Amino acid sequence: MLMRVSPLPTPDLTSLQKRVAREIVALVRRESRKAGEHLPEIQLAEHIGTSRSPVQAALRYLSRQGVVQQDVNRGFFLVRDAKDWNDVSAQLSSTPDDPLYLGIAEARRAGELPDTVSESELMRRFDVARGGLRKVLARMSEEGWIEQKVGHGWCFLPMIDSAEAYEESYLFRQAIEPTGLLGPSFQADRMTLAELRREQQRIVDGGYKSMTAIELFEANSRFHETLALWSNNRFIVQSIRRINLQRRLVEYHQAAQRKPRQTQAQEHLQILDAIAAHDFIQAAGLMRSHLDGARRAKVHVSP
Repeated sequence: MLMRVSPLPTPDLTSLQKRVAREIVALVRRESRKAGEHLPEIQLAEHIGTSRSPVQAALRYLSRQGVVQQDVNRGFFLVRDAKDWNDVSAQLSSTPDDPLYLGIAEARRAGELPDTVSESELMRRFDVARGGLRKVLARMSEEGWIEQKVGHGWCFLPMIDSAEAYEESYLFRQAIEPTGLLGPSFQADRMTLAELRREQQRIVDGGYKSMTAIELFEANSRFHETLALWSNNRFIVQSIRRINLQRRLVEYHQAAQRKPRQTQAQEHLQILDAIAAHDFIQAAGLMRSHLDGARRAKVHVSP
């Protein structure tokens, strides 16, 4: 019997905590977990790639939503089957990111911000305090699309802010992602491959209709970043992660384009099957064709 812990009043989730909560929800949904199953904090932190602190905050949030419950001695457990998590998934996806982050990104994408801006200008434009602005600017700097100038001010770096830039990003990915599959240090993890396969199969079998736009995008990112990670090439991994961070800002605008997600997932499955068969030449060829098809299909609707 679970000993229920009374939820304490907590502030809204930070962007990181919200992302972690979405990752936990995605994990539960793609593995079709059942009520009563344990959600070990350490395993979740390792799976998501973060510390335990944001995982704990995310689990407390999910407890308040009534989908998990905390045992004072044993941690968190599911109280609802994964099929009954649609509401909390939609709620987490209703605001995909920090509004200030998205506001600055959209203004830059629309050509409303110059190449160089000051903090004072951004504070006035977005009616935000300096502390909150600096947190967002630090995140943008880590993601590689803005940098602080010597002295004062911030300078925007190239980002996916036009159809031409979007196409260039796909051409770059066509050059490096197949290369990662053919590298001498490429090594796939069998358990992770099976997890990826289950998630992509779920999309093919109808998830492209029922999953939120954010869940679909993050499943796509997880696929490409995992294969990049298997390359054991730090520069390929870093490049794919940075492109995915920028690509997200564009692809949130393509939420209505759902049918192509099924086709993409089918192609992901073919690539995974080639990897499982140790046919890396075929996997690389499939990846190149996959990215070329996505480029041709998407560029005309972006950004």
